[in-house]
Amino acid sequence: MKYMIDIDGTICEQTDVREMNSEFPDYSKSKPYMDRIEKINSLYGEGHEIHYWTARGTVSGIDWYDRTKEQLDQWGAKYHELNVGKPHYDIWVDDKAREVDNFFQGS
Repeated sequence: MKYMIDIDGTICEQTDVREMNSEFPDYSKSKPYMDRIEKINSLYGEGHEIHYWTARGTVSGIDWYDRTKEQLDQWGAKYHELNVGKPHYDIWVDDKAREVDNFFQGS
């Protein structure tokens, strides 16, 4: 199977711009959810394709690719591909979509 995995709010804390008095998040301060990364790494180990896809920089125009790759590597995340530039949206409707907490709780 091919998994498309979001990053912020999925495998790490969502950065809150209000705490930083900034218009845009500083993703370099993100803290990983290691249990979630381990679950995704187990899918990778089972032979599934793991593709991380993030909207980091989509609105701000800041290129977060290098820093995001560095974070994934520091966190020990296993993956086949990293994509930056996912469309910014408020609601994603898709027949294959999973709610993140249910996915990690096994529902």
